[in-house]
Amino acid sequence: MAKYIIQGATGDFEVVLGLEVHAQVTSNAKLFSGAATDFGAEPNAQVSLVDAAMPGMLPTINEECVRQAVRTGLALGAQINKYSVFDRKNYFYADLPQGYQISQFKHPVVGEGIVKIDLEDGSTKEIGIERIHLEQDAGKSMHDQHPQFTYVDLNRSGVALMEIVSKPDMRSPEEAGAYLTKLRTILRYIGSCDGNMEQGSMRADVNVSVRRPGEPFGTRCEIKNVNSIRFVRQAIEYEARRQVDIIEDGGKIDQETRLFDPVKGETRSMRSKEEAHDYRYFPDPDLLPLEFDDAFIDAARSSLPELPDDKHARFEAELGLSAYNASVLVAEQESASFFEVILDETVKATKKPAKDVATKVANWVIGDLFGALNKAGKLVADSPVSAKQGAELLALIEDGTISGRIAKEVFELMFETGKDAGTIVEEKGLKQVSDTGAIEKIIDEVIAANPGQLAEYRGGKDKLIGFFVGQVMKLSGGKANPGLVNQLLKPKLDG
Repeated sequence: MAKYIIQGATGDFEVVLGLEVHAQVTSNAKLFSGAATDFGAEPNAQVSLVDAAMPGMLPTINEECVRQAVRTGLALGAQINKYSVFDRKNYFYADLPQGYQISQFKHPVVGEGIVKIDLEDGSTKEIGIERIHLEQDAGKSMHDQHPQFTYVDLNRSGVALMEIVSKPDMRSPEEAGAYLTKLRTILRYIGSCDGNMEQGSMRADVNVSVRRPGEPFGTRCEIKNVNSIRFVRQAIEYEARRQVDIIEDGGKIDQETRLFDPVKGETRSMRSKEEAHDYRYFPDPDLLPLEFDDAFIDAARSSLPELPDDKHARFEAELGLSAYNASVLVAEQESASFFEVILDETVKATKKPAKDVATKVANWVIGDLFGALNKAGKLVADSPVSAKQGAELLALIEDGTISGRIAKEVFELMFETGKDAGTIVEEKGLKQVSDTGAIEKIIDEVIAANPGQLAEYRGGKDKLIGFFVGQVMKLSGGKANPGLVNQLLKPKLDG
């Protein structure tokens, strides 16, 4: 794994990174009220009296949010704390109606865990999870509704968040991007967060510091609310260089909170970084400590699906897929599920063992299907070609009904029309020609039409056989069985 080194005028620097990921918990109601959590509602249409902090309103814990946090901890191999406490974190925002946020401080619901990341050079690295705690989101200040006033939308106020805090184990923008990608994949697999960063349901606070290799950690700056993996990488690159320049100019890094401007590609100061004591944490007097038993944890564990790393290992070991193909397929649960369905259907259609056809299926899904979906701007879930239709197409290739070249033409028509492969093959007369007499006739025509190339072939240019194969396939409209063409062509060329 290549090291990410920032070269300065006075020597090399290393970047040290930790991420605090805020993931909106999948739940129909908020953390402490029954208000809805749907995205895109009219401003202030999903606000209960609890969310608006009306006098005398008391929070009530949403069990589903706790269950999802426990499921997330289990998916990350983390310690589950059967005893945890909700605290009040005191600070002022115009869109924080209570004047405090209900969060967790000393006793979070989930303790230490691990995320294994996959890097571009094929290596892996384990990133430590420090903790996962539950907290409520603030509202949203809207500065673009009036030239003189700021409006406040409290729809997000009280929405349940999991704050997933990593250890400072990352050392490059690539590692931070890989960590966020893997974490997002795991959350989406288990359904505890939809991972839609563009909608704000997953966002990252990025802690960046620099040091000379081998020295203690430097002073960190926190870049708040970065909402895309690309922006996280850009923010790290800019902020690390900014800190190196300050140090080399004889200055010192101020511990502060910063914002990333994606238009200018730079970070800018927001406020000095608060410490825990500045928030005056204390246990929320309206909420009892959260306690649950082993049965609750076991039920959460039993609800987990096969996780991406386990699925990746199974695809390689049991199906013989390459590490690359397995990685592409497991990156999104929908892609992995589609592949598994089409593989099962292909096994049924061809009567061949899964391991014998898995690589062909994977190559078709990743190459042909994903390529067409990307070009059309569609998701796997919206594919006009179903898994069963794809399996039928692959079975037609496997039994020799159509060639691989014709299959690409058939697939294009399937994608455009939604018709089955068999229907298109019949309508267009695309069945592969396996009649030896018909193929020999085409070969004779090609040889007769190319006497110069024939003389060169017989003079020792063996590679010209590829030219003749191409001409036969062209004359047959791509329908000649390639295996038979090769079998029948060489004796005629050798004369």
